[in-house]
Amino acid sequence: MDTPLPSSGTPPALPAQPIARVERWGVEFVLLGTAHVSRHSVDAVRALLETEHFDAVAVELCSSRAAGLRDPEQIRQMDLFRVIRDGKVGMVAASLALGAFQRRLAERFGVEPGAEMLAAMDGADARALPCWLIDREVGTTLKRAWRNVGFGERMRILGSLGASVFGGEETSEKDIEALKQGDMLEDAFGEFARDSATLFRSLIGERDRFMAASLQQQVERAPQVRRVLVVIGAGHLAGLSQMLREGEWQAQRELLELNRIPPASRWPKWIAIGMVLALFAVIAYAFFRSPALGFSTLLDWALFTAGLAALGGILAGGHPLSILVGAVVAPFKPIRILPPGAFAAMTELLLRRPRVADFEALKGDLVRWRGWWRNRVARILLLFMLVNLGALAGEYIAGIKILRAVF
Repeated sequence: MDTPLPSSGTPPALPAQPIARVERWGVEFVLLGTAHVSRHSVDAVRALLETEHFDAVAVELCSSRAAGLRDPEQIRQMDLFRVIRDGKVGMVAASLALGAFQRRLAERFGVEPGAEMLAAMDGADARALPCWLIDREVGTTLKRAWRNVGFGERMRILGSLGASVFGGEETSEKDIEALKQGDMLEDAFGEFARDSATLFRSLIGERDRFMAASLQQQVERAPQVRRVLVVIGAGHLAGLSQMLREGEWQAQRELLELNRIPPASRWPKWIAIGMVLALFAVIAYAFFRSPALGFSTLLDWALFTAGLAALGGILAGGHPLSILVGAVVAPFKPIRILPPGAFAAMTELLLRRPRVADFEALKGDLVRWRGWWRNRVARILLLFMLVNLGALAGEYIAGIKILRAVF
């Protein structure tokens, strides 16, 4: 990481902050590394804007995160029907979990997550400076990370997210300042993010390239800009500095490539379809051998898939009718379009519509286990996931039992 470079007249808030200065394309970029839940980072942003002249301010935000900081009430506009229908529950839950991780840390020190980014945007507005949003959409980053790792690493991602949100260990302010050596996404996934080259590349390396290309594109569009304050998480300071000094690319092409979502691997889907078809072929063979055996295997399939889907709904605290709908739909895997969790969640949404208070309390509720069941929005997401998990477990258990009975 670049050694902090104090400026003449630097106020007391700045010496401890990691800063790098890079010249590229005829522009001087002043890169300030921050922790996303640090009072000192907020002070450093304000101090730099007050003591140095800039033509523009760039922040490590995408449009959705920036809108969330500008308007905390935006979450009320979430269309849960569309989220469920479009299969985006997992991404929404992951984004909310990351926000809960930040809030859990910030609650101890009275600093809102991303306060330094908001200070940078407000400072740019106050000085009539353009504010550039240079980070990649968080949903794209999470999708690329998810698609680029295998099944085992995906399970570790889920475990790391859960541990980061609900971890009960105390965190000192000194530890928070130590986050300046990392990135919020990286820290949310813990040591796993640093051990997995693929995950680290998606969370950190690719975003360094994306932000460098974004800065080039913005400079090309604003040739009058000569000095830019770039506010980023300090985990990106070394990488982005190097990219700005040495990177060679065509900005538009680079951004398009880094925004591309890798296609989902088809072989797991085809294997799953093949296994279900094979299992129903076994059930048909059981009917051929004996109608009694055939009905027994069919009953096993229905009972295990419906029963465990219902168990998932019960664990999620769903409405009895929502649980029933998920259970009834679960056995019909070959002909249903949506997973059983989607049907259960949509039923729950109709029966227990989230209140304004649920949306208002969502961020705070997600940092506590009990909040996922108490908050109606969170409970709908939880119901979707647990019903699907139960149905999937039921399919495997039923399949094993049917194979044993027939062969």
